[in-house]
Amino acid sequence: MTSVRYVAIGDSFTEGVGDELPDGHVRGWADLVAAGWADATAAPIEYANLAIRGKLAWPIVAEQLEPALALRPTHLSFNGGGNDMIRPRTSIAHVVDAFSRVIERCDEEGVQLLLLSGANPSAQLPLSRLIQRRGDLLAQAVSARIVDRTDIVRAFNWPDRELSTPAYWSEDRLHMNSRGHHRVAARVLTALGMEPPPEWWSLPPLPPGARMRGSSYYREHLGPWVQRRLTGTSSGDGRVAKYPDFVVIEPSGS
Repeated sequence: MTSVRYVAIGDSFTEGVGDELPDGHVRGWADLVAAGWADATAAPIEYANLAIRGKLAWPIVAEQLEPALALRPTHLSFNGGGNDMIRPRTSIAHVVDAFSRVIERCDEEGVQLLLLSGANPSAQLPLSRLIQRRGDLLAQAVSARIVDRTDIVRAFNWPDRELSTPAYWSEDRLHMNSRGHHRVAARVLTALGMEPPPEWWSLPPLPPGARMRGSSYYREHLGPWVQRRLTGTSSGDGRVAKYPDFVVIEPSGS
């Protein structure tokens, strides 16, 4: 057994949507953190990722938390609320209670908790002011809930103004691209007391693509989201976790 057993739970942010590799595999910040962790310590770590896109905060807790803890991790990362935030009748207090439940269970199991907030996409989305306001309220409420918990590792990405600019986001404007996921991974490794590869903070801009505007954007991205809300479906329906059990991540130089 390795000394670090890291499991990530969450939604599309943690699953890695937006950071698709040429073979179609979704990578994302948590995969990058696992690789960077092994490199920084020059030792293999065990890594699992139970995150599923489209999940609300409480379904993440209900469906992923106990299976994650059953793996007997040393470290667990949690992020949620991004999908709740863009729904019209979201209760911020209800979302924050999900964070409290994760904290409670990690305390009970003796697991080191790493809390993240997602990055801020609001400037480039419809209803940007509403999303900005709700995101601010959620960030403030979570911070207030853990203000006395210096033992909880924090990697809060919502206040990162650089990360909120368009060059870090994918075509759908809601998920970060590879550049964004690398910057988040750098923030997480730093929060854990490790030095990330310096280039991860700001990789060269990706080649400019055809940015969808007007009716094209609504048809390709916003329309399907609205349709899922009307039909009570989710982009995560039928999907399974990409790493439901631990895989061993070796240092890249080994």
